[in-house]
Amino acid sequence: MVADFVAELHRYGPESTVAPPPLAWARRYCRRLAESHYENFTVASLLLPRRLLPHFHAVYAYCRWADDLGDETGGGTRALTLLAWWREELHRCYAGQPRHPVMVALADTIRRFAIPPEPFLDLLVAFEQDQRIKRYRTFEQLLEYCRYSANPVGHLVLYLCRCYDAERAALADCICTGLQLANFWQDVRRDFDIGRVYLPDDHRQRFGYDDDDLRARRCTPAFVELMRFEVAQTRALFYRGMPLVDRVPAEVRLDIELFLRGGLAILEKIERIGYDVWTTRPVLSRWEKAALVARAGLGGLARRWL
Repeated sequence: MVADFVAELHRYGPESTVAPPPLAWARRYCRRLAESHYENFTVASLLLPRRLLPHFHAVYAYCRWADDLGDETGGGTRALTLLAWWREELHRCYAGQPRHPVMVALADTIRRFAIPPEPFLDLLVAFEQDQRIKRYRTFEQLLEYCRYSANPVGHLVLYLCRCYDAERAALADCICTGLQLANFWQDVRRDFDIGRVYLPDDHRQRFGYDDDDLRARRCTPAFVELMRFEVAQTRALFYRGMPLVDRVPAEVRLDIELFLRGGLAILEKIERIGYDVWTTRPVLSRWEKAALVARAGLGGLARRWL
């Protein structure tokens, strides 16, 4: 358990007697949480419209707390109990009685952008599922998990941009599922270390990568072909979602394009290391991230003038 979160949970958790803070203080709390935890938030902060930043901070802080309640509290029954408490705090938020600093900030965001509770609740389903399910029999089951773990984030972004509709949501789902899958393929080793396997059993069987190979962390020819297949499927999702970039307000197009290009760049990194994610975790360097920002910016200028 992370020491900092232990202190936060003691201060603001189920047994807290701290009074709800003023909105300005709650927003500062969410901003500090976002900027201290999310390695890409500095870049995102440079690109997002200033007026939207407090609301993105609030949404991120909600997700961060939910994630930590699931992963930093020992897991199992305790994690599920704390996630149930977080759900009740969300219900209090929607009832106009927020207590937790994150919920105080989030209540204002919810009112301003008319965000329904479903995306927030769906995210909790995924965090709870992480406590119960450690591996997936079929790719369809994995996609269903992404429906709760990733796609709600895209819906929340669309609400914050005041452009949510069914067509844009479907495009956002492709991008968000793609990002989640790219993260799974990037973190095969890390996930296996904590007892989670996101490579679906049906795909492993299809390419002949059995449980013995998995336990031994072997990068066999079968594993290479399996990863090549997963990367290709994931890249196709990103391309399906790409039209969303031109269907959101101009002020946030660079942000959407940056996340999409970041996902594609991770897939390219996996290809460059010969798909051996057991040996090397593919990550983007600071310079590569800067190049993505520049490329997205130039793409925006081209669309504006051509």
